[in-house]
Order: sequence, then C-alpha cells, then structure tokens
Amino acid sequence: MAGQKIQAPKGVSEYVPPRSAAFEFVRESLIEPARKAGYQLIELPVFEDTELFTRGVGESTDVVSKEMYTFQDRGDRSITLRPEGTAGVMRAVIEHGLDRGQLPAKLWYSGQFFRAERPQAGRYRQFYQVGIEAIGLDDAAIDAEVIAIADAGFKAIGLSKYRLEITSLGDAVSRAAHRVDLVKFIAGMKLDEATTARAALNPLRLFDDKRPEIKDAMAKAPLLVDYLSESSRAHFEQVKKYLDVLDISYVLNPRMVRGLDYYTGTTFEFVHELLGAQAGIGGGGRYDGLMAELGGQSLSGIGFGLGVDRALLAAEAEGVINENSFVSDLFIIPLGDAAKEMAMKIASQLRGAGKSIEIAFGDRALKGAMKGADKSGARYVIVLGESEISSAMVELKEMKTGATSSVKIDSLISAI
Repeated sequence: MAGQKIQAPKGVSEYVPPRSAAFEFVRESLIEPARKAGYQLIELPVFEDTELFTRGVGESTDVVSKEMYTFQDRGDRSITLRPEGTAGVMRAVIEHGLDRGQLPAKLWYSGQFFRAERPQAGRYRQFYQVGIEAIGLDDAAIDAEVIAIADAGFKAIGLSKYRLEITSLGDAVSRAAHRVDLVKFIAGMKLDEATTARAALNPLRLFDDKRPEIKDAMAKAPLLVDYLSESSRAHFEQVKKYLDVLDISYVLNPRMVRGLDYYTGTTFEFVHELLGAQAGIGGGGRYDGLMAELGGQSLSGIGFGLGVDRALLAAEAEGVINENSFVSDLFIIPLGDAAKEMAMKIASQLRGAGKSIEIAFGDRALKGAMKGADKSGARYVIVLGESEISSAMVELKEMKTGATSSVKIDSLISAI
C-alpha cells in the first residue's frame, strides 16, 4: 500500500551511524594483517552457479542441504547467493589461471554472504565476512601464518577473551581408515531417516550435530586424530611448533569438523567466551582436494572466514569499542557567508592532512550550531566570524573538558 514503510528483510544485518563506524573499524582491522602479509584483494560476485557449492561445499552439509538461497534466473539457470567464500575464490583462481603463476596465490576478500538460517543474536541470513586463501603449496608454515593473520586481526580490534581451537582432519589415507570404524560405530546408533542419509554422505557430519541426543551418542565415537597417517601427524605437529614459535596459544579439539565438507588437514576455529551459543567468531582450514573437485589442478590450499558481525558483537561484549572513537576531530561553525567560505577552505586543508572535519551547514544560529557540535561528538569546535577572520585566530574548544585556547588558523593542524 502506498505510503507504508518498507522494512529490511528479517535476519539481515545492517549498520547505520554511529554503529556503522565501529563495524568499519572491525572490518578494516581484520583485513589489515592480510595486506601486511602480502595478500591481495579478490572481488567476486555474490551469486554463482549452484553446482559450485553443491560440488565444492558438499551435499551432506547443512549449508547446501538446508541453508542456501537458490533460484532460477531468467535463463532458467540455477543460481545461488554465496553462502561462503572459499569455493568462489577457487573457481576464480582456476578460471583466471592464478594457479599458473607465483605460488602460493595469496588472496583476501570481504563482503556479504547468505544463509537461510533461523535469525538470532549473531546468526543472520545476510552476514559479513573477511577471508583469505593461500593456494598452491602444502606447507605447515603457511597454515601457521594463516592462523596468525586471523589472530592478529582479532588482537587489532582489542579482543582478548577468545580461544583458538585446532585439530587435524588428516589426509585421504587417514580419513579412509577412520571412516571404516566410524561407520561401524554409527551403525549401532538409532538415527532418523534424514540423519542416516546425511551420515551416509559424510559420517563426520555427526560430530557437528548440535542435538543433545546425537552429541551424547557420539561421545564415544572414534576420533579422526587417532587415525592420522604418519605424514598428516608430522604436518600437524609442525603447525603446532610454528604456533608455539609465534606465541599463539591454542586448545586441541579433536571433535571439531567445521560445517563444510572440503576441509582436510589443519582445521581451526576461534571461539569467544562472551557470545553464548553463537560463540564462533571465525575459522578455517586446509582443503587439499577442492581445486581438483572444481576442475582445476590438484593443488593444496588453506584459508579462513572471519565473521565481522560476530567480531563486532565480541568487541562490544568486551567493551573494547567506544563509539566516541570514530567521531570527527573538529567541528567548524561559520557565522555568515564569508565565514562559510573560510570554513570550507580550512576543512579542505585539514582533511587533506588526514583530519576528520565537519562544518555546521544550514546557517543555524550559534546556539543551535553548538548543539549540533555537541551531538556530533567532535573532539574540538571552533566558531568562525568576522573577528576570527580578520585576526586569523580562533578559540579552540575541547568538547570533553570545555577547555579553550587561542590558536592561529594556520596552526590548527598541530592543535587538533
């Protein structure tokens, strides 16, 4: 009906001022360690051919079987909004021949992802991630570097109340040996038809089942870490040694399988203690067979996806993000046309020097403009009138304390 307000779809995470500044800070903090480590941006479509995810992510996963937004486009093609990032990156690496150049191919991405889940705190149908992928080499040092980049991002935000959980999902030999005993164990469980079908596709999925009765039944199931081949065990031990060298603490979690079928070898998750049921703030692992599964070379890779929404919630829970940290440096109140011209010139110069500057527009009276300055949260405010222009001096007021000082206009850059 005309005139009615239209609201955002249920389960969509969106950010408006002032919280959007905190969101941006979190996202950039997670990206910067990847940039410093030589990872380069890859920008991908938010929708792909559905087959990319059914083949790449795995039909046994909840992501593919229950949570994807899939539709037929106007050409009657099956299209899916991306539920995760790695499969799309791998598709692009193969398509554009990035695996034919210098290896590893080191890439980072950020953006929206989509899963048709039941909305709750920290669990959205549209959510934001920052991710990296290192593709082309099977080296324990790369595993450790990828984990260290994620850890550095969380520390850059100011987070401290989280833990790193790691395990190894082994190689094909390890998983084949484990599968024999795991299938025997599961055969003795009473499962519904859907769970039985899921276990037939990938019995490891039962370790990821959150239902209490399944968790209890799987408590004595054989663990994959006890079946690691000699090479898989050696690789995992080397990863742990590198993490020790980097002074990154971790907890072994042999029941971790993550939610995607492509993981092999080193697998990890960061868990925050203040987020309740949705405690995971990011994770990832190695995926040795994914490129070949998607039609490329048989090359190894490792990466992660970090939840920007979850990391922001964690920062707010810890109290390490203050919205006042993202306000302007200076709020300029011009009185009259000549003062407005001067204000715009000053603002341009200071912005060029890296400062965040606001101007009171709309020709408001001084009292109203001061209220605007107060609401803006700016650190400092100046008033520009005829006397300030003629003397080239202003009274610089610190909004937090109310303290004032006389400053030359051409010295504002050093005063704020």
